[in-house]
Amino acid sequence: MRLGILGGGQLARMLALAAHPLGVRPRVLDPSPDAGAGAVAEHVVEPWDDARALARFATGLDAVTCEFENVPVASLEALAADELAVRPGPRAFAAAQDRIAEKTLFTTLGIPTPAFAAVDAQADLEAAVARLGLPAVLKTRRLGYDGKGQAVLRDASDLPGAVERLGGGGLIVEAFVAFRREVSVIAVRGADGDCAFYPLSENAHAGGILRVARSRPGDPSRDEAVAHVARLLEHLDYVGVLALEMFDTGAGLLANEIAPRVHNSGHWSIEGAETSQFENQVRAVLGLPLGAVDAVGHAAMVNFIGAMPPAREVLAIGGAHLHDYAKSPRAGRKVGHATVRAESPAALEVALARLVALAETHGDG
Repeated sequence: MRLGILGGGQLARMLALAAHPLGVRPRVLDPSPDAGAGAVAEHVVEPWDDARALARFATGLDAVTCEFENVPVASLEALAADELAVRPGPRAFAAAQDRIAEKTLFTTLGIPTPAFAAVDAQADLEAAVARLGLPAVLKTRRLGYDGKGQAVLRDASDLPGAVERLGGGGLIVEAFVAFRREVSVIAVRGADGDCAFYPLSENAHAGGILRVARSRPGDPSRDEAVAHVARLLEHLDYVGVLALEMFDTGAGLLANEIAPRVHNSGHWSIEGAETSQFENQVRAVLGLPLGAVDAVGHAAMVNFIGAMPPAREVLAIGGAHLHDYAKSPRAGRKVGHATVRAESPAALEVALARLVALAETHGDG
């Protein structure tokens, strides 16, 4: 079987690595000649929005998926029009690419979310803040990630010029959430409608970038999270892995955003679950039976931001597994991660603290 992946970064790389043991031949489409997935997959060096390039890429494929949510929806629709299985489908990407569409989808499905309003001019912002109150968070509707394209408005002095600073329009303002913790749930739905839900992930961010994700088997909020994401899977007739990020307020979960792909907060599943999110994405997209998602021991993931620590120091930590993306160092860039698995929560925290110290010493911390 042949699987096409739009995008050639580290997520595509890990998808390709998961595909090989299943006898699946991966092919990636990415305009960068040094895309990391090119080392482990056939690499078509073309843009995502060129019709002839898409046709060449699609030749002989059994299905296509994406490693990031900002692939042009028109490209996905063009591939699907040729009766190629595009999974997840274009509808999910259209929702994920626009924060207003995303929040509206949550509201339509009865999934709680922070109060929000569209902002296209300074007057819109001032009217919205009068209703939502301060503090509030102003964001671009499209293309923001890892904390980019957003600003916290803490008091009235932050309002003048705020819209102009973020591009002059096409924005969303959201009520500020005083959350207890950030969590996510990774779900997968097969082509036959079978669904599986990984243990809840508890996530710690700094500078807008995910730093640590812990698997939380048996977390009391999991049932609520699963109920929310299950509605999304059903409504979108979704096939593949879907991540739903949420704020835990202590009184319930508020949906923040979705990612229609494998997700950074689920990387612990590579060594910490019976079947990783990457293998289950391959299985789902190609119409194969899903694998079990039960936790194996206690697991967590640490991102390496900016630069990699010495491999020897990571591998000297019991239970640690190194994943180097073969990227050049750069401030704010995810260049690799390590997972760690232990037999008890206490042992996990000891090993995790050593990995975090390495990340802070050698990278952006």
